[in-house]
Amino acid sequence: MKTAAVILAAGKGSRMQADIPKQYLTVNGKPLIYYALRTFQNSFIDEIILVVSPGDITYCRSEIIEKYGFCKVTHIVEGGSQRYHSVCNGLHAVNPETEYVFIHDGARPCVSDDILQRVYEEVIHYKACVVGMPVKDTIKIADAEGFAVQTPDRSSVWMIQTPQVFQYAMIKELYDRLILQENSLLRQGVNITDDAMVVETFSDIRIRLVEGSYTNIKVTTPEDIALAENFLSQKSVCRADLKEKR
Repeated sequence: MKTAAVILAAGKGSRMQADIPKQYLTVNGKPLIYYALRTFQNSFIDEIILVVSPGDITYCRSEIIEKYGFCKVTHIVEGGSQRYHSVCNGLHAVNPETEYVFIHDGARPCVSDDILQRVYEEVIHYKACVVGMPVKDTIKIADAEGFAVQTPDRSSVWMIQTPQVFQYAMIKELYDRLILQENSLLRQGVNITDDAMVVETFSDIRIRLVEGSYTNIKVTTPEDIALAENFLSQKSVCRADLKEKR
């Protein structure tokens, strides 16, 4: 079965307070986007579609894809004004013979081979799977004035990560429906924030939650850089230990 990954690197990263987009910031000597690409490059995934900001295609091709030898990247496409536009553009570049597609935020550099394998084994059975972890903290639902109005049962609340993995033909069709109905949804106040929400909005397919890792963080603020560097360093040590044992 053919598999593909759509890796998103088209965000502006305004919360990072940096002069360059966060996906190009240096983390342990490499651009942030390098690490997600490396994990998918070294996995069972057949092809990678990289989605970048308008005007960044030439830079990414020469300074990232060719420089680091990411030969599984078959297309680099421009993203759109919203995340879901970028995903849709990426999905349209995927080989139509693909069975399952992994949609991943390039700002999550600590995704692991184990996570990819776990979610792949699940999506074969459930068609739609998202990676996440149970929350550790108590969660409060706030009203518009900043007062707590509800405390959901922590045991049933997950923080959602990526990759989010789907049967390719299904998710492509649902994204196309989203784009057609985008204006209507916006008028209703519906804000699509992840890929699973597209499935929830346009189908009755249930989303399977698959355990990811608490280290699979999204680099969003300057403080996250130090965390990511620490997790990536630990990951490198583990790989070195495995090579020695072999």
